[in-house]
Amino acid sequence: MKIKYILLAFPAILIILLSINFIYVSTKSRPEQNQLVIGSIGDASFLNPVLAQDSASSDVNSFIFSGLLKYNEELQLTGDLAESWTVSPGPKPQITFHLRKGVRWHDGHPFTADDVRFTYETIMDEKTNTVRRSDYELVEKVEALDPHTVRVTYKEPFSPALETWAIGIIPEHLLKGKDINTAPFNRNPIGTGPFVFDSWVSDEKIVLAANPDYFEGKPHLDRIVYRIIPETSLSEIEILTGGIDYTGVFPHQYERIKKNPKLQVYRQPSLGYTYIGYNLENPLFQDKRVRQALTCAINRKEIVRYVLYGLGQIATGPFPNHLWYADKTIQPFPYDPEKAKRLLYEAGWRDTDGDNLLDRDGNPFSFRLITNSGNDIRRDVGVLVQRYFKEIGLDVELQIYEWSVFLKNFINPRHFDACILGWSLSVDPDAYSIWHSSQIEGGFNFVGYSNPVVDQLWVEGRRSFDIKKRTEIYHQIHRLIHEDQPYTFLYVPDSTPALSVKFKRLIVDAEGKETIVPIKMTKGGLLFNIHEWIVP
Repeated sequence: MKIKYILLAFPAILIILLSINFIYVSTKSRPEQNQLVIGSIGDASFLNPVLAQDSASSDVNSFIFSGLLKYNEELQLTGDLAESWTVSPGPKPQITFHLRKGVRWHDGHPFTADDVRFTYETIMDEKTNTVRRSDYELVEKVEALDPHTVRVTYKEPFSPALETWAIGIIPEHLLKGKDINTAPFNRNPIGTGPFVFDSWVSDEKIVLAANPDYFEGKPHLDRIVYRIIPETSLSEIEILTGGIDYTGVFPHQYERIKKNPKLQVYRQPSLGYTYIGYNLENPLFQDKRVRQALTCAINRKEIVRYVLYGLGQIATGPFPNHLWYADKTIQPFPYDPEKAKRLLYEAGWRDTDGDNLLDRDGNPFSFRLITNSGNDIRRDVGVLVQRYFKEIGLDVELQIYEWSVFLKNFINPRHFDACILGWSLSVDPDAYSIWHSSQIEGGFNFVGYSNPVVDQLWVEGRRSFDIKKRTEIYHQIHRLIHEDQPYTFLYVPDSTPALSVKFKRLIVDAEGKETIVPIKMTKGGLLFNIHEWIVP
């Protein structure tokens, strides 16, 4: 888990997540059985952690690049490129990272503190097209004290500070003086992680090979292959027949795939949620009563029961209910079409011409709802939502686009009315980049949400290290955003990845004793300690 937020093409977290297109590869074309083949529904965009913002890119980057820190199976921060660190509190806190010695980039060049400083400077360069800048705005300076020591000084206390240094570090010797936004590096990356980039055929596959010089030991797997499979029916066939080894399972596939003795299907609540985001620059959605009405018009219990097959729960706001910082007392807006009609009436929307469609000032309540292809759940949700809205007098056109087109042409340039999307969240509750008004331009706040009180609370949450105080702050945020409804918060899906049972984990203790154990789902997902995976 190397970055804070990613846009999910696949609903059940990210989790693992995946988004790419399809090329047929038979099992006969796989002479190397000591490999992991992952099915994915959308292609990557940038194999560069500074630029990436989608799930496919982030997945691949996590194997190629290492951060200073990383989360372990229990979602606790531990060392990665940094073997230790010290925190000096005060009005201007400092973190001193002591880096591993002997680490080399995949091209053999030594990794040093200058690479850490360069990564920070690249993120903060206004010319860099990154959504990560807000995580480092409170950094006053980053100093390379010597080749293996980095000191980060903050302008003020910043509670998510350590987590932000889980971002993949990029190499100064290859990118200094280059336009990082267009550099060939973004399709031919060099990292320090357990796997080395091998090849990338757009909309077909991405291949990674084991890094023989990985600082935690050469991975037991020879390679990882990302197969690009945009259709859910094809991904099910591939996982059942052995064409792929790992994929996220859609709810309608869960029971069938679970019965296959060659597969292990896992399940746990995800660290994300699916939502309908409303473009608040559109006059249709600028009245809070309208947004509340839209939420009341949607039968989310029905969606969880019949679309998710019960594999999830209704979302109440920007934090999944099972996380410590969520306000569990908040009740979701009820399914109440009559209340929805009353709220719309109060906002000035009436059927003045008897055509069963609401209008105001001669203009009908009509808009486009968009989502990405390759995701049956979002498609089905879109069809249901279209019907729910029609029942209260709204004219909604559902449009579905291929993932890269969806992002490039609509989400990133903010050319949409409403969209169905999902977030995979950070372990830390700081979602400043998604919700603070300063992130409307250049951040993840593409719906244009702005609430001065919420803005201030996000800032206060970043300054406090007291868990009790932070909990109170995020409970307030939860309640206020729930009231504002800039999104219709649909559901928190369960994470349900499937993995071939042939994969095991080889653990070697301090005395060199080897133990082979099954792959287990961790709090952060399955793909932890992948350098220890084997095919016995």
